Amino acid sequence: MKIFTFLANQPDNVLTRALAEGRRPFAVAAAFSFFSNVLYLALPLSTYQIYGRVLISQNVPTLLVLTAITGFVFAVSSAIDDVRAQILINYGVLLDQRVSGRIFTAMFDDSVRGGVARSQAMRDLDTFRQTLTGIAAAAFFDVPWIPVFLFVLYLIDPMVGVVTTVGAVALFFLALWQERVIRPTSKEASDAALKSYAFTETALRNGEVVRAMGMLSTLGSAWAVHRRVTIERGALTSEKSNTFNNVIKAVRMAIQVLIIAVGAYLIIKGKIHQGLLFANMILAARALAPIEKIVGSWEPLNGMARAHARLMAILSAAEPTPPATALPRPKGKLTAEGVNYAPPGATRLLLANINFSLEPGEVMGVIGPSGAGKSTLARTLMGVWRPNNGVIRLDGADVFAWDRSDFGKHVGYLPQDTELFAGTIRNNIARFRDGVTDEEVVRAAQLAGVHELVLKMPKGYETEVGDGGLTLSAGQRQRVGLARAMLGDPAYIVLDEPNASLDLDGEEALMNALDSMKANGATVVIISHKPSIFRAADKMLVLREGRVELFGPRDQIMSRLMKPAEVRVVEAGR
Repeated sequence: MKIFTFLANQPDNVLTRALAEGRRPFAVAAAFSFFSNVLYLALPLSTYQIYGRVLISQNVPTLLVLTAITGFVFAVSSAIDDVRAQILINYGVLLDQRVSGRIFTAMFDDSVRGGVARSQAMRDLDTFRQTLTGIAAAAFFDVPWIPVFLFVLYLIDPMVGVVTTVGAVALFFLALWQERVIRPTSKEASDAALKSYAFTETALRNGEVVRAMGMLSTLGSAWAVHRRVTIERGALTSEKSNTFNNVIKAVRMAIQVLIIAVGAYLIIKGKIHQGLLFANMILAARALAPIEKIVGSWEPLNGMARAHARLMAILSAAEPTPPATALPRPKGKLTAEGVNYAPPGATRLLLANINFSLEPGEVMGVIGPSGAGKSTLARTLMGVWRPNNGVIRLDGADVFAWDRSDFGKHVGYLPQDTELFAGTIRNNIARFRDGVTDEEVVRAAQLAGVHELVLKMPKGYETEVGDGGLTLSAGQRQRVGLARAMLGDPAYIVLDEPNASLDLDGEEALMNALDSMKANGATVVIISHKPSIFRAADKMLVLREGRVELFGPRDQIMSRLMKPAEVRVVEAGR
């Protein structure tokens, strides 16, 4: 069980612990392999009795008894193999239950850090689990029994044992040679395939832009580069693998022929009984079978190793969830204390020394030129991104360290690019939570001014929005997203360009929603490039190049911005 020895040197994470839990099921599976391999000895014993005695004595009753006993033994052996497979399958289910949720979370951690893990991590988990508990890995349970069958062959005659041992060693070194030769090209093919899949996912997600601007051919050329490497490296890997497989097959057949020849020679010399000729063949084949199975499974096993490495990487990069005490519903006091932020690998800060404070129930507007860091500020205010220095506090608690499920019950967030999830409008407004009542969903929709719009749809709140909300217009998605943000009368809300896709009716509904939020005592941060939306604001913050240029009461800041000599506000972006 080298895999469990290997685990001792691995970082402590959910995958390592789940694999450690596999010690017992794998030990039980190994015990079943013991009985299965012992029972297999019934075949050479039966063959020896038939060819050594029954054919000579021509005793039919003995033949029938031997046949019945051997058949029964192999039925039991088959049942044992089936139980062993079930043990491994059940462990695979347990491993998935232990790990998949954390992998799912780690993918999102990687995503908000700007990574590109996407769904590949889940495919890696499936590959790892299926190979670890499948036929390829099961062959290793028979490897410890190779010396047992060789020992029996040595008991029959040392010459037969030596021939089989030499053959096993030859197959083993051929297998190692094969793995060493095909590993580099196999890895290149796998890496190129991952890049090809990721590129395809991105292109499909932006299919509208691709088609509208005629980018299909140019993107196709870029995609073809990854695809060509995948095919070429994959073909080269297959060629090398096939060559080795054919050589290994030829060596194995040569060993079988040589064993028959040696057995015949020993019978001629009177050193062994003629009934042992077929017993030698059966035992030698059984001794060599595990090696041949492993050789045939090199690619799945290599794929499993690569998947494991990628899973360990994403789990190691994911920040552990800090222990957090459930906090009461916040009143809404928001402070930014010396916040600096730069994404990993960046050479400059996107936010630098951000300081401000809002009292519960205040509304703050954020304005600034494109690239000023407004959307970056929104993400740090919601605890999506962690500041490199400084802290964002809500009622004195760090928003990043706050338990996310608990935090989400009290806050609302509308990002600049509103995404909906495949499901109904109700599901999306309810944030897919269990226990959210229809009254709560309808109230959120009414506050967002989208209730009447939803009722006009064929199935009302049960209307399916499709993947990404594709059945709705951009404005409708934004209004449903606003209703989602307002679920449960949140105490703290951040809206990033909430009117970017709205028509006049939508803007009016948004303004009414902002009035409702303020009336309910919510602390609200609005990011926009349209000054009209700030009519409900108490304070304004002007960002420029990631720094606070102006902060104070709305009227005071807006009057300064509107002075001809100080017209520095450019059309908004991020």
